[in-house]
Amino acid sequence: MNTTELRQKDVAGIKEEIKALQKAHFGLRMQKATQQLGNTGTLSATRRAIARAKTILAEKQAAK
Repeated sequence: MNTTELRQKDVAGIKEEIKALQKAHFGLRMQKATQQLGNTGTLSATRRAIARAKTILAEKQAAK
């Protein structure tokens, strides 16, 4: 998800996005542990997406 798309969401929407990203990251970690993950770059991409969403969430909460 793009930063502009995240910034358009409200706080609840961003929290839902973070939950979905964390669930996807967990699934990728399990695939890596069982040697089923082909592209390991997706792990770092989801980790960055989670950090990006958390940063935007913190900015929105600090603005209130």
